[in-house]
Amino acid sequence: MTEAIHLNQSQRGGSVEKSLIEMAVELVQAQCVSKNMTTEEITQSLQGIFKTLHNLQQDKGRELVIEDDMPATTTLSPEGSIQQHKVTCLECGEEFKMLSSKHLRSHDLNGRQYRRKWGLPLRQPLCARELSERRKKAGKARGLPENLRKVIAARGKSAKTPSQPSATILRKAAGSINEE
Repeated sequence: MTEAIHLNQSQRGGSVEKSLIEMAVELVQAQCVSKNMTTEEITQSLQGIFKTLHNLQQDKGRELVIEDDMPATTTLSPEGSIQQHKVTCLECGEEFKMLSSKHLRSHDLNGRQYRRKWGLPLRQPLCARELSERRKKAGKARGLPENLRKVIAARGKSAKTPSQPSATILRKAAGSINEE
């Protein structure tokens, strides 16, 4: 096989092709280490990898024209970005279990701004549904709903009791004490 590589190098005659062949040989050697390959498979793999590398090298010379005026398009709807096991950032396309405030800051947004920009409900959690369900179950196991009901009931009772002095009354009282 080494003779065939040298023969191909001399036929192609370029140093670039030689480096491409070397890269192809290294890749095939790595494949051979991970699985047993027949001579025929090795030859096919070498030819395929070399051809791919050569095509990539030719494509490298071409310039890609990207217009900045064109807005970034997302193929994902805002509602579809929140899935069972992941949430996809609609700004950059990265996938997470949860869109953290740290990540949103990298786009100069906070959670509220992100939701408004993409038309999501303001109470929509920015995490995978699975994570949201897990948190919901953990909260129920800790007695969160019952404790919340107690707090709400306590607030209702305190609102019915005579009101406490307002801040303006307290400031006036404090001002009259300071004047004395």
